[in-house]
Amino acid sequence: MYKLLGQTKKVREIMMNEQTQIALIGGGIMSFTLATILKELQPSLQIQIYEMLDDVGLESSMAWNNAGTGHQALCELNYTPRQKDGTINISKALKINQQFELSKEFWAYCVRNNLLDAPQSFINPLPHLSFVADSNVTFLKDRFEALRQSPLYAHMLFSQDREQIAQWAPLIMEGRDPNQPVAATFMDGGSDVNFGAIVTQLRANLAKKEGVGIFLSHKVADINRSSQGWELKVIDTKNDVHKRVQARFVFLGAGGGAFPLLQKSAIPEGRGYAGFPVSGLWLACNNKELIDKHATKVYGKASVGDPPMSVPHLDTRIIDGKKELMFGPYASFNTRFLKYGSLLDFPLSVRLNNFLPMLQAGLDNIPLTAYLVRQIFLGKNGRMDKLEFYMPSARQEDWELKIAGQRVQIIKKNAQGRGFLEFGTEVVVSADKSLAAVLGASPGASISVDVILEVLEKCFASEVQTHYDKLKEMVPSCQNTLEQNIANFNHQRAKTAQTLHIPFAGI
Repeated sequence: MYKLLGQTKKVREIMMNEQTQIALIGGGIMSFTLATILKELQPSLQIQIYEMLDDVGLESSMAWNNAGTGHQALCELNYTPRQKDGTINISKALKINQQFELSKEFWAYCVRNNLLDAPQSFINPLPHLSFVADSNVTFLKDRFEALRQSPLYAHMLFSQDREQIAQWAPLIMEGRDPNQPVAATFMDGGSDVNFGAIVTQLRANLAKKEGVGIFLSHKVADINRSSQGWELKVIDTKNDVHKRVQARFVFLGAGGGAFPLLQKSAIPEGRGYAGFPVSGLWLACNNKELIDKHATKVYGKASVGDPPMSVPHLDTRIIDGKKELMFGPYASFNTRFLKYGSLLDFPLSVRLNNFLPMLQAGLDNIPLTAYLVRQIFLGKNGRMDKLEFYMPSARQEDWELKIAGQRVQIIKKNAQGRGFLEFGTEVVVSADKSLAAVLGASPGASISVDVILEVLEKCFASEVQTHYDKLKEMVPSCQNTLEQNIANFNHQRAKTAQTLHIPFAGI
């Protein structure tokens, strides 16, 4: 089993051969959600998880690397664009609302079955508020009128009354020009989520399961077809051990790190895809008085000409039991696909099959390039100017800069064959269903259960059919239509909210 390959004064490399039924690459929310669901459906499965860092959940799942918003389209204005005919399109909001509900249902199942700890350790109730001023007031009112036609938003509140808005979120009204038109919507059923805590807790549970291996400091360097499905070349970076791992099914859930591995797999379905990396920065508040005064997530509207990803927000966070306050994100750019990745990630991802789509997407997104350039050269004063729109009384000494996580936006071909930039999350599956990759960014972690259900339906159809009753126990609303979910609204959402200790108002 062991074969000495070579020896130098500093490094001794040993080759090991291993086998597993399922190999999951990446130690984040996607991989651990998939592993947990699979082991609940079929406890005898052999699963191995490989993470290149020395702990799990340190990339996109880590609390300070994301906004922690339970994305349910309660406050995110980019999910409800105004159409050319002047109407507000709420279809994406309705979809995302249901997708996040699936995540909450699964987490509630995990709490009831001791797969996750007490709810407050990873999810906390927090109102979601949308705030606009000046010319955007009309947009927010039209959005409110469109959304409240759906039972999912029946309890949304709208106000232009300054005193009412100040009760909802005092910091955004203190010191504001009394003549400035303002408006806000308020939803009491929102949440703040620590996805890193979910990963850590799911890992602790899986580590007790027979047939599960969790390998830290293990980098997957290559992936190739084999007679048994796939052969992974894995490097144990701490012990200088090289492994060949044979797996029947491979899941690429490593965030931006999934792109180069998808390319190395050479599946036709991955041809033409490219990734555009964007990093981020937060302003984190260090003034406890301000932190205690704010208790909501306040989302605004992207400035004219800025991309949807630039939506600013002033957020209360609950991280490891401590209340925090942050504002952002401010975009930045480097060529890494992961926060702890390599500067060569982006250049090495360029291929003949994706160069043209990348070029076309770049030409069609010149405003995005201009936005990133402006953000890169944004100094302290520029960042404070952004914050002061949401918090006019903000002082620079109360805030410090934190580096957020790395996001990789999808570039792919549209129906006409032209490359375009996709803002969202997508699953790519090989024709033989033996490999699946999750690409993209927001809403990302919030809809992790919906993403994993798609992987299951595409790659484990027979297992899903065989264990369908168990799957419905874990995620009762899976495969339901919008009408079915609304019909079960009071019963199912109330049950989930009760388990997770989140407010619920029936219809």
